[in-house]
Amino acid sequence: MVMIDWSAVLANIPPKAIENDVGTHFIPYLLEALGFDTTERAGQFATGVGGDCVDFAARKNTADDVFSFTRNDPVLMVEIKGRFTNAGSSINLTEGSSQYVRTREQIKRYLLSPKGKTVQWGIITNSTHIQLFRHHDKVIVPATKCIEISEVNIEAVISSIKKLIENTVRGLCVCVYNNKGGVGKTTTTVNLASTLATQKKKVLLVDFDSQRDLTTALGLKPNNIKLSECLKDRTLDIRSTIVPYKLVQNASKSSKVYHVFDVIPADLGMEAFTQDTQARVQKASARLRDLLKPFINEYDYIFIDCPTQWVFFSQSGVYASDTVLIPTRHNDLSSLHNAARVVQEFVPKVKELRQDGGPIALPIFFNGSPSDGRAIDMAREEIDEIIGAAKAASNLNLAPYFFPRIVPGNIDKTVFNLPEYAAVSSGAFARVPAVLKHKRIHEYYLALAREYFLNE
Repeated sequence: MVMIDWSAVLANIPPKAIENDVGTHFIPYLLEALGFDTTERAGQFATGVGGDCVDFAARKNTADDVFSFTRNDPVLMVEIKGRFTNAGSSINLTEGSSQYVRTREQIKRYLLSPKGKTVQWGIITNSTHIQLFRHHDKVIVPATKCIEISEVNIEAVISSIKKLIENTVRGLCVCVYNNKGGVGKTTTTVNLASTLATQKKKVLLVDFDSQRDLTTALGLKPNNIKLSECLKDRTLDIRSTIVPYKLVQNASKSSKVYHVFDVIPADLGMEAFTQDTQARVQKASARLRDLLKPFINEYDYIFIDCPTQWVFFSQSGVYASDTVLIPTRHNDLSSLHNAARVVQEFVPKVKELRQDGGPIALPIFFNGSPSDGRAIDMAREEIDEIIGAAKAASNLNLAPYFFPRIVPGNIDKTVFNLPEYAAVSSGAFARVPAVLKHKRIHEYYLALAREYFLNE
């Protein structure tokens, strides 16, 4: 283990350090402490997009591949800022500041670049603040909050970042939630999960809605050990609740059985959950996150289907997740306004409790809508009002959550649209996800998966 005198390192950084100073006086020690020696790092690493370069990239050497020579397949990218600009203005990387947001978007762009496909981790720092991000397919999620560095905490902060990097997890946990019903949460969960399974992703579904719609739609029944029991009894094995969902295909002479994904079904015991019962659940809404920890290295995606309304089950689903996917209806004002509540109110509330940077909300999408027309125009106008109200009330910019393609100089108000198709709902009656029966529906959901998750 490399021993570094962090007090001396911080003391040697000029108080008004510009980017080059941070790159010289802080980054080499940071990378050394994270386990990357001088042959395992490269400065000004080209991302493959025009002249874009990230300040540093790193990867452990292998027997026949020295990273600083080949620059192949990095696993970490580091974007550096100064404490001050060359013009002498201070740079504030406090989470939520405009400079933080710009820097966060910059590292996301690098991680999603052609040369970023192998990269699992990204760091932003100016030597006074530091944050680690995790890269999973197309999703970038915070792995820590943006931490202010001091002589007192720096050793512990960098040690915790090193531990996270050395123990990269396989899966991404996604809660499908809107505080408004009728937006197709369960249908989205089942068909999106099936689509990812067709792309060779290993998927686990959790029906965390006491109405048990997902469990019913797939024709499944709980095992002898049930999810509601595991919430209350820490001695029970959550693995015993898993039920495989299999599809039987009949050929002319024989039948073949295909395993599609695994499911933790909802059960009647969840319906009986009262406030008194919830009060007896140790760690309350954090309990589900603990229950799902054993699966984070076994599955590529864990999807949680939650009920409408901000109740114990939905609070637990959001708490357990890395990201929240928010379906809406273009012709349902309430679904748009409640989507804004998820971003403005519920996700920040959970972030405050978790203190690890997560979860994050993904941009909304229209579920079962036409691609254009007056109704879509009216939805965009309503969204403009929602964005304006949030800006006026709390200076919060909701635009990236409703119009993610807006960039400076290009007001693109496209919202991803999942087209309406009657056969989607009929799939539930057949107990088979529609994407597994209809080619066109599969194409629709594959587009949704590519929009949010698959980095191809």
